[in-house]
Amino acid sequence: MSDDIRSISNVDRLLHEPSRTIIVAILYAVESADFLYLQREAGLTKGNLSAHLSKLEAAGYVKIEKTYKGKIPLTLCELTDDGRKAFEEYRKQLQSFIETVQTEQE
Repeated sequence: MSDDIRSISNVDRLLHEPSRTIIVAILYAVESADFLYLQREAGLTKGNLSAHLSKLEAAGYVKIEKTYKGKIPLTLCELTDDGRKAFEEYRKQLQSFIETVQTEQE
């Protein structure tokens, strides 16, 4: 196995978890999203989404703002600059890995 293929082990493990990849991909495409939108689009339970968001927030990838819309609680999430850069790097690493595997199969 080539070193290029082994490079997949260097991907950001925090982002490599499928649920967190989905969350970050959604947030990458929008300026911000509320909790219920993320829950619906990611197909996660409230508890599961909350746990993943907490990990992403602790890493500095996501900013979470708790506010109100009228009297209704509203949780807004947005990707930070660090989160955006990390996701872009993660995508590049995966693309490079895919290209390497395809080249080695030929």
